[in-house]
Amino acid sequence: MDSASLPAGTGASTRDQETGSYKPGYELVAERILQLIGELRLRPGDRMPTENDLATQLGSSRTVVREAIKILSAIGRVKAQKGRGLYVADDDGMLGSARWGGFFLPTDLDHVYMLFEFRRVQETSASRLAATRATPAELRAIEAAAETCKEGHLSSQTAVFERGDDDFHLGIATASHNDFLVASVREARRLQHQSSIIGLHGTVGGHAAEAIEEHAAIFRAIRDGDPEAAAHATAVHLDNTLEDYRREIQRRVFG
Repeated sequence: MDSASLPAGTGASTRDQETGSYKPGYELVAERILQLIGELRLRPGDRMPTENDLATQLGSSRTVVREAIKILSAIGRVKAQKGRGLYVADDDGMLGSARWGGFFLPTDLDHVYMLFEFRRVQETSASRLAATRATPAELRAIEAAAETCKEGHLSSQTAVFERGDDDFHLGIATASHNDFLVASVREARRLQHQSSIIGLHGTVGGHAAEAIEEHAAIFRAIRDGDPEAAAHATAVHLDNTLEDYRREIQRRVFG
């Protein structure tokens, strides 16, 4: 399978000649900076090249590099120390750490596929356990999160949709009453958000309407105490979400 790693950005944006698909240059440069960190084998705490050096190496402007650094700082991948320079962030997340196989590249389809494969294992197990362990209060929290997602979709408010989505999946993990599943679900979703911010630029995505129905199916199975139905509904939801990510990333990268 070919990786969908992004090329270096040379200007403010990239626009496909035929489709007109658009991706801001700073997002392209943010991805290239992550690739460069991996190529240089920099580890958390290591000093990075300066903004000027990055601009030269990536064939971009310093202004675009600065905006890319802001994105990477916001998602915890780079740390800017005033008067000292740029450093690879000390990421203690169990999936983001270098000891877990290097840096996650948010628009590399191989990485996205592996992340969703991991999420499928985690969350089908969490749903199966939640169907037998969820308390009435936990069920209400899961249902409320699903309603928040629906509200975000109907009002086209990406932030509301994403908050509900986070609460929904973490609510199910919490209802599994397994702290290791809660921690791993949280970490996997943190990396998925990096794909959304850099690769998809925070869009709700074309799968949002279907996701609402899929959330409802997962909730019903958990509420009804049916572990296998809950696991199956979760697997369907994650497979469809991955397909949405795959289509959107390919559209953004290849046009």
